[in-house]
Amino acid sequence: MEAQGSPLQLLKVPETRDKILVTMGLLLAFRFGFQVPIPGMDPRFLRDIAQSAQQSLFGLMNAFSGGDIGRTSMFSLGIMPYISASIIFSMLAKVSPKIEAIAKEGAAGQKRINQWTRLAAVPIAMIQAIFVYTGVFLSNPEMIDDSIGAGFTLAVVVVLSLTAGAIFCMWLGELITEYGIGNGASLIIMAGIITDIPAAIAGMVNKDDFYDTIVYLVALWLGIVAVIVYITKGTRRIPIQYAKLTRGRRVYGGQRHYLPLKVNMAGVMPIIFASIIFVIPGVLFSLLDYEWSNYLSEVFKDTVGFVHVSLQVVLIFAFCFFWNRLMFQPDQIADDLRERGSFIPGIRPGPKTAEFLDHTLTRITMAGAAFLAVIAVLPSFVTVKTPLSPAMAYFLGGTSVLIVVGVALDIVDKLNAQLVMRNYEGFMKSSGAGWTQQQQPKT
Repeated sequence: MEAQGSPLQLLKVPETRDKILVTMGLLLAFRFGFQVPIPGMDPRFLRDIAQSAQQSLFGLMNAFSGGDIGRTSMFSLGIMPYISASIIFSMLAKVSPKIEAIAKEGAAGQKRINQWTRLAAVPIAMIQAIFVYTGVFLSNPEMIDDSIGAGFTLAVVVVLSLTAGAIFCMWLGELITEYGIGNGASLIIMAGIITDIPAAIAGMVNKDDFYDTIVYLVALWLGIVAVIVYITKGTRRIPIQYAKLTRGRRVYGGQRHYLPLKVNMAGVMPIIFASIIFVIPGVLFSLLDYEWSNYLSEVFKDTVGFVHVSLQVVLIFAFCFFWNRLMFQPDQIADDLRERGSFIPGIRPGPKTAEFLDHTLTRITMAGAAFLAVIAVLPSFVTVKTPLSPAMAYFLGGTSVLIVVGVALDIVDKLNAQLVMRNYEGFMKSSGAGWTQQQQPKT
């Protein structure tokens, strides 16, 4: 007998099989888009930049776009503009009362916010495309194609090409979300990260200590993944008791449920925010041609230096508390529980419940922030004196591993949910058939 969650059983379910095939087909179309080059750009230039600048702005943008911002293709921006717009509206939904009211309208409100997110992704993509053109292309005249030349025409072609590629990636992500399995934007980012690994491993094949490096890499990666899965699945379950209501001889309510608070509630967002702010001083100092600015630029780029590590840890803790406080508001949760006739056993409803939730959230956030800080900083120390290539060292970084593991866990949960629903429907059908057969009168 096959296991309940075996891959063969997934392929035997028509609905699940179709979703898997659709997801793989759309991801394949996403990867084919990287074979379409941008007119007027040298393919070798940005590829070398992406391979050498792991702690620069290109390394950060790779994590957003899907790992290919350094390639001169129409899909270079990837899904990054849509992710940026989604983050902006997620924060506005907690800050702006009008947008928060629209978000609480249900499916209709969410549809409006999704439409605004798509519209906001267009100007964001254009701004990022202009940044790529002016910050990289114009500063390196050797990249310019002699047949086109630097000018307004080339700028329009480059900006429109990158913007169109970003919007097409956004459309592919929404198709995956609607007709495939999992979140389309997350899957596109995960695909971009994973597809660079074979090339990075191939670059280490000719080295003498290749096999020792591979064993070390696999052991390190498995250890990091095990810790991430353990923390990601960890939750603090707060019991919620519903008040009993007596109507005549009937008693309603009284059930006990749990409010799960995840240890890593913020996910990868604190690392992303910290990286965005942290990389700005290094870039600004590198643009200034002074001795002191060059020294400060090297200090910020030293991934195992005291200044780099300390500032990164402080920023991760700060943004972890900021994000959790923004997304989880104890006062609002306490008011919702009191309005629904629920309470935490041993805690008075209202301000006392909000105080208890605030104290619990603070302790959980401390543990989650410490976990994110270790995951973000540790790979730089364990790979500093190893023969690992820069691409492999970047893959072991906190952002890449958290994205890959988080998306994989989300896919597994959704596949298991579909199998449970399939088995539940089959059980109900078989039970109904047996009950009908038993109720038939004997002749």
